[in-house]
Amino acid sequence: MMNYNLCSKFHIVRKLFPNEFENNEDYKIDVDNFFNEYYDNNNKRDYLDKVNAGCLYLFKNLFGSSHSFKECTQNNMKVVEYIIIWLSYMLSLKSNGKINNLKDFYNQYIKNAEKYTNHISGVESHYRSYKDLIDKNNYLLNMDMINISKFYESFILLCELNTKLYENVSNCEEYLGKAHKFVKKYDELNEKYYDFNDKYSIIKGSPYNQLLSKLSNDYNNLKNRCKYYKSINYPSLPTYSRRSVIRNTLIPLIFVVTAICLRIAYKVNNKELKIYIHH
Repeated sequence: MMNYNLCSKFHIVRKLFPNEFENNEDYKIDVDNFFNEYYDNNNKRDYLDKVNAGCLYLFKNLFGSSHSFKECTQNNMKVVEYIIIWLSYMLSLKSNGKINNLKDFYNQYIKNAEKYTNHISGVESHYRSYKDLIDKNNYLLNMDMINISKFYESFILLCELNTKLYENVSNCEEYLGKAHKFVKKYDELNEKYYDFNDKYSIIKGSPYNQLLSKLSNDYNNLKNRCKYYKSINYPSLPTYSRRSVIRNTLIPLIFVVTAICLRIAYKVNNKELKIYIHH
């Protein structure tokens, strides 16, 4: 479940990395001192190395020990999905010739990297290493990186809400507007899901659907918290596609109208035939 400890780690990384690049500028924020322990033993410090260092920072602080696994993720391995959302977004910000999808990043920076494959004690019943965690969620690696990155803004909004509301539940009313903003963003993702479903025959349980479900569950936990403690009703999330409902309503209606028109045409033609025969 999303919580303050989890979101605070993402907040730190967000402060160090830009949300966008202007005029194709190079990556100028100096994160070397903060992320120094996460770099390989070389002098390379390009954008991908810095993103990889940020990724390792998140894994270490969320999954690097039994304590962090309990306190930050509440023993929930699905939090890996949020790291992958962040990673996808950062990779989508700056194009390069080396990384075209998540599998490329996995093969070049994770698969054989010691920092990802090192054994982690005290959590063996759940996972053995960061790579093992990623492998347990490898369905995300097959998903389009750009599609995953579209979840980033909704995730950040939800994290901001959780941070404020878990600091003080009295903030529920103050942040109602931000809750509406999250619901709007979620609705857009939900509509896109049904678009993808129509185009690519995506089924229930697909990676896209699972990411929607993760956001939905964490938002509803927050929504229920405000309802329980402050009797404030946060907006509900859509459970269906508006366009899908319209389409499913229109198709039967078209058949009914067509049938009526055919029946009228038959009666008119039949009447004209009888008149013709009579004469």
